[in-house]
Amino acid sequence: MRAFGFERADTPAAAAAAAARNPGAKFIAGGTNLLDLMKLEIETPAHLIDVNALGLDSIESTDEGGLRIGALVRNTDLASDERVRADYPLLSRALLAGASGQLRNRATTAGNLLQRTRCPYFYDTDQPCNKRLPGSGCGARDGYSRQLAIIGHSPDCIATHPGDMPVAMRALDAVVETVSADGGTRRIALDDFYLAPGNTPQRETVLEAGELITAVLLPPPVGGRQVYRKVRDRASYAFALVSVALILQDDGSGRVAVGGVAHKPWRRAEADAELPRGAAAVALRLFEGAAPTEDNRFKLSLAERALAAALADAQEASA
Repeated sequence: MRAFGFERADTPAAAAAAAARNPGAKFIAGGTNLLDLMKLEIETPAHLIDVNALGLDSIESTDEGGLRIGALVRNTDLASDERVRADYPLLSRALLAGASGQLRNRATTAGNLLQRTRCPYFYDTDQPCNKRLPGSGCGARDGYSRQLAIIGHSPDCIATHPGDMPVAMRALDAVVETVSADGGTRRIALDDFYLAPGNTPQRETVLEAGELITAVLLPPPVGGRQVYRKVRDRASYAFALVSVALILQDDGSGRVAVGGVAHKPWRRAEADAELPRGAAAVALRLFEGAAPTEDNRFKLSLAERALAAALADAQEASA
């Protein structure tokens, strides 16, 4: 690990200002992803800003009837919150499907949103990776791509976003709150938060330099039967090959978001509209324009089967 500077911030604005003073600085809270990347010299920040003392670790009800989840709320605390379990069970289930208990005790809401890809070419510094080293090429294109994207990718990158929590939050229409170095704030719909790889896969979100996530907003509960189904190579402590976040209403309408298939949680309104017609119709719309590799073509049928199983679970819950 390379040498780095370190400071603690006591307000969100101070943290953002510190990042502006130190180009290339990184915020650190739980560190469950960043520290591993620093040890491998994939991330090499010259300066770290500890944000654990910012007071962003509470879950509050909003005037609109939703929830405001602080950026530093730990995954364990979020999954076990009574309001989340009662009104947003999809989110609780997605969180419990991720990582291990020890990691959930440290990992934060904002850190989960910003978790970096687990593409093996990103993690292997002997291999080309445009996300890690822009302009070096994408080794996965002609290499081993079983776990990687089937839609939304580009000639420069076929990496996937690895998270579980963001998939559920996408189905719930979550909004990200931020503060910038000049004290300005903004709200970003989660669907707009992640950038398509294009020819700049190293830039993964719309966050500007020094911009800090302060909270995630959930709208009022939508009800319905909520199911999170994750398909992976082993039963625990593994990233999704495909995951499905489903909200199904009594009239057959609903929402579906899919993980493990793209650079972000994948959702399309036209696919949601097909839910009354079943999994095959939804999958057809959801993956229209998909361009899988020979290694990961199986994800198309796997996603359809996972969605069918999630629909069966939801329908059984209503019986």
